[in-house]
Amino acid sequence: MTVISAIPDTESLTLTVVAQLAAPPARVWQLWVDPRQLERWWGPPTWPATFTAHDPRPGGRSSYRMTGPDGTTANGWWRFHAIDELRSLEIDEGFADADGEPDLTMPTTRMRLDLSETADGTRMTLVSHFASVEQMQQLLEMGMVDGMSEAMSQIDAILGEG
Repeated sequence: MTVISAIPDTESLTLTVVAQLAAPPARVWQLWVDPRQLERWWGPPTWPATFTAHDPRPGGRSSYRMTGPDGTTANGWWRFHAIDELRSLEIDEGFADADGEPDLTMPTTRMRLDLSETADGTRMTLVSHFASVEQMQQLLEMGMVDGMSEAMSQIDAILGEG
């Protein structure tokens, strides 16, 4: 399995998810910047994502929807703050309405991705920062840990394709 740890920390208001991937950082980076690859794993297997916009550059935005097995949809958005190509990116992320606009009634998190080369490939670390314990609890209770773990478990198959 790709994910080696998923640790929520209420003191620092973070969720840290670490995965070990059998591919170099340049290949793993493509999973984040190519929307067709991203939508193959962003979202649990039963809730696949479709990216309708993806502009990975500082100031750029992404919009997507995840579709559940019964046709229910959940929309999301990203706003890119910083990108260090092949190494890291930092985004704000949140839920969106049907038009892709941020849903201000739901929490927004700041997520940082770091890729580091290892002897066996790449260590991918995602740290999500929450604004409050209440917002963190809300998202954890909605299944954020399991959802991220299930989503990331799809990465190995994509990387195995070459």
